[in-house]
Amino acid sequence: MRAEPGGNADRKDHAPSDYDIGERVDAYPQLLQTVFDTTTPRRLAEFYRRLLGMTYRPGDEPPGEGGPDDPEWLVLRTPGGRNRLAFQRVDRLPRTTWPAHDVPMRMHLDLTVADTAELARQRHRARELGAELLLDRCDDPEEPLYVFADPSGHPFCVFVSPQP
Repeated sequence: MRAEPGGNADRKDHAPSDYDIGERVDAYPQLLQTVFDTTTPRRLAEFYRRLLGMTYRPGDEPPGEGGPDDPEWLVLRTPGGRNRLAFQRVDRLPRTTWPAHDVPMRMHLDLTVADTAELARQRHRARELGAELLLDRCDDPEEPLYVFADPSGHPFCVFVSPQP
């Protein structure tokens, strides 16, 4: 907590800073995954699985032919087995009105590609997978990008950011 003017500057109930906790890895919470609310967990998980080349956590795969498929929670992992995205069922999900702020986007994913040719390829892929194009700024000389809405309406960006 910050000391207020005229307040007690020696209070000990402040948030810890780097000098308080040093470089201990366990001193910070670890990000496990980003969770999306959705009315259709399988549909949204499939969209991101195919868009990002991820795999399901064991047990979350789609059922065999004709099996019931109405999950409440699904997790996608990197090919190396690290959780990255999760999808939880909600009854209702108001769609963002971005760029208007009547219903804010709350959060979004930033996805990068190496060049404008790959940006164009990923635009095509995202649209084929069910994304809606919200903003086309592919001709911006400083940061070519597209903003999409996924099938549940969550915005995400794909932009050029050359990899080191």
